[in-house]
Amino acid sequence: MKRVVVKVGTHVLSEQNRLCKERILNLVEFLVALMQNHEVILVSSGAVAAGYMTLKLDKVLLHNRQAIAAVGQPQLMAMYNKKLEKFGKNAAQLLLTADDLDSRKRSFHAKCTIDTLINNGVLPIINENDATAIEELVFGDNDQLSARVAYYFGADLLILLSDIDGYYDKDPNKHSNAVMKKVVYKIEKSELEIEKSPNFAFATGGIVTKLKAADFLMQHGKSMFIASGFDLSDVKSYILDGIHKGGTLFTCES
Repeated sequence: MKRVVVKVGTHVLSEQNRLCKERILNLVEFLVALMQNHEVILVSSGAVAAGYMTLKLDKVLLHNRQAIAAVGQPQLMAMYNKKLEKFGKNAAQLLLTADDLDSRKRSFHAKCTIDTLINNGVLPIINENDATAIEELVFGDNDQLSARVAYYFGADLLILLSDIDGYYDKDPNKHSNAVMKKVVYKIEKSELEIEKSPNFAFATGGIVTKLKAADFLMQHGKSMFIASGFDLSDVKSYILDGIHKGGTLFTCES
């Protein structure tokens, strides 16, 4: 049975500063179907979005974002468990930091916990420990965390579900003739150094963090698949039916 890590971003899980129940239900439905034939680990963003409706503080300030995340994390888990109950499933929460994965002892114990949860039919849901992981809240999302989770916890494939539906040869927001790359076997250094632009969804915080995650995994002999988290038809087709219609696969296997 192949072990798969699924990472879902805040933009997919939230809408107008609150959790989007419909998209979370669609995600859970897909995860439950995936669990029929695969071992599944979910890496989920969304704690700040979940907590903001309760604690409406200025999210620009770091300590406010940490407080909002602390409020939102249990609400996010409650939402997941409520949706999973419809399918007779349960979830478990693991909050990790980079230090946990840098420590061989702590990562080993975390893997043992995950293995036990999976063996008992429970969905492990991992998020960055936002209350202490300052770099995560300031600089990015969970793309790098999910790549490390896939590597250290023995997954064969990382699936990234986001507002980016694949990797294009040029910015599709600016070029109508942009073509999606269905399979990528190598990522050039220049592709990992695209300049940051606040109006460029495919720059830092967008496609670049995903390319870095893919590059890390490919260097370690593993694969990554990017697809839309809003419309799950491409990821369902690829992972459940074995038909690659849309989305981009990053792999070192030719």
